[in-house]
Amino acid sequence: MRVLLLALMLAAQSAFAGEADVVGVKVRRTSSGTYDFDVTVKSEDRGWNHYADAFEVLAPDGALLGRRILVHPHQTEQPFTRELYGVKVPGGVTRVTVRARHKPKGYDGETMSVALPR
Repeated sequence: MRVLLLALMLAAQSAFAGEADVVGVKVRRTSSGTYDFDVTVKSEDRGWNHYADAFEVLAPDGALLGRRILVHPHQTEQPFTRELYGVKVPGGVTRVTVRARHKPKGYDGETMSVALPR
């Protein structure tokens, strides 16, 4: 029964997955008061015209706080983790959303909401 339940959960998860899904985020507050992010993305990279080409950190109101452009496909490195340093977050914001963009699909994948350390 457990095996069947696990299989159903994995099937449901993959059914909602996009071309570029954020599957992990680690965030650190720096001594200068900015934030550093380690973002793990799982994507359906198939070459230069079909790959995860960016990820973004968004405020709760959707305002862009930071973006990392990814300059090449990661076909043989899945999932992969990249950093974004020095993100300035307005006072009072306690959570952010991280999303990944896929060329040519756009922002169709799973996002992740994370609490900011204080």
